[in-house]
Amino acid sequence: MTETVHRYFDAFNAGNVKEMLDCLGDHVEHHVNEGNVRIGKKAFREFCEHMNRCYREKLTEIVIFEAESGTRASAEYIVEGTYLETDEGLPEARGQCYRLPAGSFFSLEDERITRVTTYYNLADWLRQVG
Repeated sequence: MTETVHRYFDAFNAGNVKEMLDCLGDHVEHHVNEGNVRIGKKAFREFCEHMNRCYREKLTEIVIFEAESGTRASAEYIVEGTYLETDEGLPEARGQCYRLPAGSFFSLEDERITRVTTYYNLADWLRQVG
């Protein structure tokens, strides 16, 4: 099942939202750091479109772990990004660059991701872009 997670991260780094969506189950639960849970591919696509407008990010140093059952996986990585457009409620964007450790947790079923939970240190990000 980690093949699906690898494909997901490859698609993220390529900026290929369609390929990311192809890795997801129809009713995927997307839990974002400091945010509300989004349900379904449509909500996930809208989130990605918003993120691509406000941020340019690449994930590096990705390490993926898989549970023996194959139904769960996790990853830790570094987010290397540029803050492109001011996001609501956050500091003004001026092209600031940031480098941030982060992690994601996944539930998997039938070779599809059914849950994505992502964590990072928001205070660290705010210090870097502030």
